[in-house]
Amino acid sequence: MTDLVPTTCMRCAVGCGHVQQVPDRGYGLESVRGDPGHPVNQGLACQRGVSETASPDGEWLTRPLVREDGGLVPTTWEAALQHAADGLGTALADGGDSVAVLGSGQQTNEAAYALGKLARGGFGTRYYDANTTLCMASAVTAYYDAFGSDAPPPTYDDIPEAQRHVVWGANPAAAHPVMFRWIRQSAQRDDSELIVVDPVHSETAAAADHHVPLEPGGDLALARAVLARVIETDGVAEDFVAEATVGFDGLRADLLDAAVAAEMAGVSMDDVDRLAAALEEPTLLYWGMGINQSVNGTAAAGALIDLCLATGNLRPGSGPFSLTGQANSMGTRVCASKGTWPGHRPFTEGDHRREVAEAWDVPVSRLPDEPGPGPVGIVDAIGDDVAAVYAVATNPVAGMPDAARVRETFADAFLVVQDAFHSETVDYADVVLPAATWGESEGTTINMERTVSRVRAATETPSGVRSDLTLIGQLADRLVPGLSDGRPDPETVFDEFTALTAGTPADCSGISYDRLEAETAVRWPTPDADASGGYRYYEADGNAPDDVASESVDPSWSFDTQSGHARFSTGEARPLPEPTDETYPFTLTTARRPDAYNTGVRTREDGPPTARISPATAAAVAAELEARTDRETGDTDRYARVVSRRASVTARLEADEAIPDGVVWLPIHHPEVNDLTLSDVDPRSNEPNFKQCAVRLEPPRERDVRAVAEASA
Repeated sequence: MTDLVPTTCMRCAVGCGHVQQVPDRGYGLESVRGDPGHPVNQGLACQRGVSETASPDGEWLTRPLVREDGGLVPTTWEAALQHAADGLGTALADGGDSVAVLGSGQQTNEAAYALGKLARGGFGTRYYDANTTLCMASAVTAYYDAFGSDAPPPTYDDIPEAQRHVVWGANPAAAHPVMFRWIRQSAQRDDSELIVVDPVHSETAAAADHHVPLEPGGDLALARAVLARVIETDGVAEDFVAEATVGFDGLRADLLDAAVAAEMAGVSMDDVDRLAAALEEPTLLYWGMGINQSVNGTAAAGALIDLCLATGNLRPGSGPFSLTGQANSMGTRVCASKGTWPGHRPFTEGDHRREVAEAWDVPVSRLPDEPGPGPVGIVDAIGDDVAAVYAVATNPVAGMPDAARVRETFADAFLVVQDAFHSETVDYADVVLPAATWGESEGTTINMERTVSRVRAATETPSGVRSDLTLIGQLADRLVPGLSDGRPDPETVFDEFTALTAGTPADCSGISYDRLEAETAVRWPTPDADASGGYRYYEADGNAPDDVASESVDPSWSFDTQSGHARFSTGEARPLPEPTDETYPFTLTTARRPDAYNTGVRTREDGPPTARISPATAAAVAAELEARTDRETGDTDRYARVVSRRASVTARLEADEAIPDGVVWLPIHHPEVNDLTLSDVDPRSNEPNFKQCAVRLEPPRERDVRAVAEASA
């Protein structure tokens, strides 16, 4: 019988426990299944998390590579690391900002902490991002605006207690299937309901009691319409608003009439009334990339939080709950020194900067004085401030907006890529450092509800593969001697990180590897070894007898704001950066498929992406587009070029009633799709406007048709 090794799934941010079966011989995993002993999922697991852990489809990197004579060739570890250090070091000679560092929500906490320490404390660069700016920065900014600190107040424990579930701009049935099972189970009770707000009739909408199909980009207007209707129908929790919040009167005075805002959002007043009525009951309001990835992302996320504040939905069984995409996006927000220092220490505050510098034994003056412009701004700086890039566990050449421009820019930089799989970014690298992946790495991760659990290796790696943490340490040893141990121990790094969070809003100092071994998972904040986090900002009357109903308990709230009160938002809508017109009459939106992974490096398929359009749109363009019949199957497919102002992509068209008229839906997982998207960002969060741009459909070129035929053969 082979050994069983418990770990945490790194597929998405739900944080399910897995059990890995070690093979009798060789590398890899024999099998993977849900862990019944893990408190998060209690044995549940989704098939994609299991299969992508046990047998990913990506092309493995197994030897270090360096670029010679225009191509990547195998080399030794010593040669690869030295070449990487020489190139990065040459750039650093002109100052810390000459090197950009791009991390990922796929790293362990230990690797993310070490990478942030190297970028900020070793290099001193402001051009650093942990990838969260591409997905969660708008939600993070909205949380800070409202509560003075990051992360959702509710936890998974609140899902069965909620009576209304509103999923807005998210598709957890596809992106977070285990969590969606809990949501659906709760919503199926007689006293509960699931409402989905999304332009697309998604998998989640198909399971809902009601679907609100707003116009793409209409989220902020709809949220304000709902708030106006809550006020008109006397649905405001006046006592809570007076006791625990500030800014409501100013927001109320500036609101548009509900009917006017509803028309701007493209929804009926019946839908507005349904949402306003739902908020009268204990409601969990979930949102995802449909809200965050917009020039109005921070304002829209803030408006959703406002709905919870105005209706008193900020207590157990209710509240605002942003859904995180990448597995350890929450961890990078806590430990990676991207937007804050470890523990959510304010980036510019002198005392916190001094404490971080002292812990790292570096001069305070080396720490950058602002967190940087985000990934789009980093790309803009390449060729000017930035001469070299170190990319770890991320694929910016495919994953960033206006990706063709990213490729052109990266071609002019010295590029070190550290990854487990061959990606589009690897093709532009000067040095490739093969890294360990799920099942091969030791460390910890933090899921979207703030729960910390262990990531464990169940298999050895080939000699040409090393862990992210080891590689970061070895580069640090060459570039900034004394900053890090050349082969850092994960537990030692974890202890350093958690010690630096002591006394902060994201206090993890009460967590240790020994505690995780005993308890499996612990939610922060944890200021001591007996503490564990629950619902944030809320405290019930601790003196109430156990037999007193919770609704009878006198609660109180305290927030990490200067006043101690939650703050209503003041964000105003910006015009969409690229509205449709006669030349580009369709709106492109992008989203996840249930069976694919991020930019596709673990689930890559040959052939063009599938563009979903409504039957009416399909009929309108059918005469212009070529149909192609497969000789073997007899199936007839229609292909088109999806053309934006930046690029064109050949796609197979699929008529789908789930897609609204005038919208073209493409998956984020195909490496060509982001050639089409535009790089405008939210002015507060720097998060790109991935979810909307203008396109047209054209007949494919002959060479595109031949390429499709060859890929399908």
